[in-house]
Amino acid sequence: MKKRYLLALLGSLFSLSACAQPAPPAKPAADKPAAPAVAAGSPEERVRNAIHKLNSQVEIDHISAAPIAGFREAIVGGQTLYVSDDGRYLLQGNLYDMYSKENLIQRNLAKVRRQLLDTIPVADRIVFAPPSPKYTVSVFTDVECGYCRKLHSQIAEYNRQGIAVQYLAFPRMGLGSPDFQKMVNVWCAADRKKALTDAKNDQAVPVRNCKNPVTMEYDIGQRVGLQGTPMIITDKGEVMPGYMPPDALRATLDKLAKGASLNDALASSMPAAAAGSP
Repeated sequence: MKKRYLLALLGSLFSLSACAQPAPPAKPAADKPAAPAVAAGSPEERVRNAIHKLNSQVEIDHISAAPIAGFREAIVGGQTLYVSDDGRYLLQGNLYDMYSKENLIQRNLAKVRRQLLDTIPVADRIVFAPPSPKYTVSVFTDVECGYCRKLHSQIAEYNRQGIAVQYLAFPRMGLGSPDFQKMVNVWCAADRKKALTDAKNDQAVPVRNCKNPVTMEYDIGQRVGLQGTPMIITDKGEVMPGYMPPDALRATLDKLAKGASLNDALASSMPAAAAGSP
């Protein structure tokens, strides 16, 4: 997948590694090449062009001024890059505000995730909800993965906890795979909820083909940075650390609603999550 190829390339070029070799001695100043002239256009255009030189097919979801002077922030494939305004330098990694003790990358990623999820109509989701939900989460799911099945086996309890679950399709074996066809069968079924439950219980779902959102949702999953299923995302774009039991998820959502940071909310909910994990 071309987006992931770009990110792997960037990681290999710019990540700090225990296996990294010592830097060679600096050349004399006279031997250093002159800095290239700054290309024409706005900083955003230069940054976009620089990223596309690494991979012309990659989709850039967001470019804006970065908290670091002289850099732009770009969100690509659910990850954040910082590129200098002249398009020459690239930084990859977390960025913390030492005063507010806030991870600025996560804050801005959450905003982009929310915008991307807003492009998927509720009609294209498979929704399990109580009559008057207190919270709604989007869950990228696969019919084969064990933790996706465990989450779905507890769907009634999530609903009793006041949590509406809106499923989005992410066939983890990729487009055109048998897994992909199973998810198309589910999304094309007359009763999607029953079909999804059947598929997660290894019961046969009749083969069907129709106009469906599986490919589109798979693409959105990649763009929000999905690395494994299930991926639980709050209505504010915050991502949970994989599967969470119903009581732990409810406790985390309660704390987030009261203004806690995601890290603090998760830290206080983790004992409950650990107790319920398989």
